[in-house]
Amino acid sequence: MKAQSSVSSHSPLSRRALRDGVYDILLEMLLAGEFEPGAPLGIDSLSRRLEVSPTPIREALVQLEHTGLVSRAALKGYRVAPPLSVQQMRELFDARLVVEVAAATRAASAHHELVAELREAHDQHQSAAEGFRNADSQSRLGEYRRYFEADWNFHETILRHCGNRFLQQMAQMASTHTHRLRQSARHGSDDMSLAIAEHAEILQAFERGDGSAASEAMDRHIRGAQKRALAEEN
Repeated sequence: MKAQSSVSSHSPLSRRALRDGVYDILLEMLLAGEFEPGAPLGIDSLSRRLEVSPTPIREALVQLEHTGLVSRAALKGYRVAPPLSVQQMRELFDARLVVEVAAATRAASAHHELVAELREAHDQHQSAAEGFRNADSQSRLGEYRRYFEADWNFHETILRHCGNRFLQQMAQMASTHTHRLRQSARHGSDDMSLAIAEHAEILQAFERGDGSAASEAMDRHIRGAQKRALAEEN
């Protein structure tokens, strides 16, 4: 769906809605890997592509710069941020450990409501992994993205039940960088089987209502994902 273009006639509220709509579209394009790392993001070309004036494009790019997905250099404009460095990857996983282990601990008190949703998320994750394994070369990248969306949905299901909106917001910020990390992953050397097994341990802990075991399983999972991600860089 195309964003509406006539900015000058909009009220302040509808102009903000237009800016937010453009932001959402650009964010989706970035996370879908439509732009290569380091690619320029020309305001005029994006304005023509989305059929809006340059103003909401410029405002959305300013917002996106705060996510780390976009960078701006003086006299050179905006570009897609380069892949995460090894140090940035370590910091990202460290942040995820702090936030997601805490969320798993707190979500255990709502395990009766959580478990059914988490089982469904786990089943979708397994299905997406199978889809990737069976994909031909033409559909492989699309199935890879579907797999990682299902992977994040498993984590997001726990976050929704942790009873702390600020933990959810902090995890959402980290999720954009997690997607950014995955865009540079080598599609043939994934950790799907291990991730699914680790998710199964987390699910089983919640099924028992054991918050301590759930948080320990989440800790092992994120540390395992970190180890595998860093191994790809060596």
